[in-house]
Amino acid sequence: MPVVQEYRNAVFQQDFISSHSGSAHVKAALEHTAEVLSDFYQNSDVPYKWKSEQKLHSDIAEMLFHTESPHSLSNVLSAVKKNIIQHSMNISHPQAMAHLHCPPLIPAICADMIVSALNQSMDSWDQSPAATAAEQHMTEWLCRLYKLPASGAGTFTTGGTQSNYMGLLMARDHYCLHELGHDVKHAGLPLQAHRFKILCSEEAHFTVKKSAAQLGLGEKAVISIPTDDKKRMLIEHTIQAIEQLKSNGDVPLAIVGTAGTTDFGSIDPLPALADLAGEENIWFHVDAAFGGALVLSSQHADKLEGIRHADSITVDFHKLFYQPISCGAFLVKNEHSFNLLAHQADYLNPEDDKQAGIVHLVDRSVQTTRRFDALKVLVTLKTLGTDKWGAMIDQSLDSTALLAQEIRVHPALELVIEPEMNAVVFRYRLHDSLYRGSHLEDEINKNIQQQLYSSGRGVIAKTRINGVQYLKCTLLNPLTNMSHIKKLIEEVTDTGREIELQKIKEVYA
Repeated sequence: MPVVQEYRNAVFQQDFISSHSGSAHVKAALEHTAEVLSDFYQNSDVPYKWKSEQKLHSDIAEMLFHTESPHSLSNVLSAVKKNIIQHSMNISHPQAMAHLHCPPLIPAICADMIVSALNQSMDSWDQSPAATAAEQHMTEWLCRLYKLPASGAGTFTTGGTQSNYMGLLMARDHYCLHELGHDVKHAGLPLQAHRFKILCSEEAHFTVKKSAAQLGLGEKAVISIPTDDKKRMLIEHTIQAIEQLKSNGDVPLAIVGTAGTTDFGSIDPLPALADLAGEENIWFHVDAAFGGALVLSSQHADKLEGIRHADSITVDFHKLFYQPISCGAFLVKNEHSFNLLAHQADYLNPEDDKQAGIVHLVDRSVQTTRRFDALKVLVTLKTLGTDKWGAMIDQSLDSTALLAQEIRVHPALELVIEPEMNAVVFRYRLHDSLYRGSHLEDEINKNIQQQLYSSGRGVIAKTRINGVQYLKCTLLNPLTNMSHIKKLIEEVTDTGREIELQKIKEVYA
């Protein structure tokens, strides 16, 4: 038996990072991987190389044939390059402008590799001692950055969906514990739970409703507040909604302010919402998944005025902070709020460890096993510095303003509103005024997005507002410049005109 084990150990050594596997073997594997990626980026002249959905499935399914025996890493990487990498979105291309999907910074990519190789689990100190200390210092830095009080604390998350869920979970359980004397963790929802209401902008992220559903309150618990002409939550309507809810016997549980809506990048009036929440003793959560990065900006940081008064904050680093997915944070004004999440397990976070002052980060998360994503932000921070990092953010917003200006003056395009951040919503307008505002115009705008995508000439998004089809660009790449913007405008208008002529020809045929 020992002989068999020694033989197996010798066979397996080349598959793991260990003192016996040899640094040359590990280095060669990583260098080969880097070469494959480098080749893709150097030779990718379009943001997307289209392949049909059917062909994608069939080619990737073929990769799963003959998996009983091993294949060389070199051969496997070649197949991955051919079937997956070559037909992935090149999000680092300056004309990839569709979603809140950022080009990752090189220091963060390097850190992500370290995170994967070390494979630390962020639930208990004994599994991730240095990583636990690093995350604590990074969340403390974030609390200072957003000017939270000394009692503030935070944790890293997978992103906005998880962070928004945690904020509303805390709002629910904090109210139940402190106003009703009811512990939801132990006793479940109180009888009054059907009265709980959450107020947010009608432009708020869909995860507010999703969280309400998952928390047992239901989507109907979310009260959508109208917005102004800049798509910002109207404070007067918020006040009226609270008064109406209370007169109906309902409980305004939380106010959610959005700092950067998905479609428009609009920022709600955070100072006024914070004051209102304070006056009414309502939990104030700020979803700054998109706009939180403005805190580093030398030109736009004032747009986050009032965020420091939030009871909880959502921040995403895999958007305007240019970090690899996934990387987010959840911050609270009072560290004790995390007690609402904590559960004790003798094998993981025993009570005597807590009494000894040992920190187990599982007490701050709805996750157990969790990646050491804080390292990506730490390495980026130290490599770039806040001034350069902030300048990149300003550059992205400057490019957005240039795109909006080009759209505004173009006779075939219509800008919906002036962008507050990086999102530009617009529409191709038909030359024939007879068909403007018609279903045909909607169809042509939809086709513009699809044709640019399939041809690889430009990756933009589409969205519907009040039932009308629009196009949308989200500029998250500091390398996008005026030449890219002009080229995109040309592609949109030329494609639109070509489709328009064909459609009108079909109408009159």
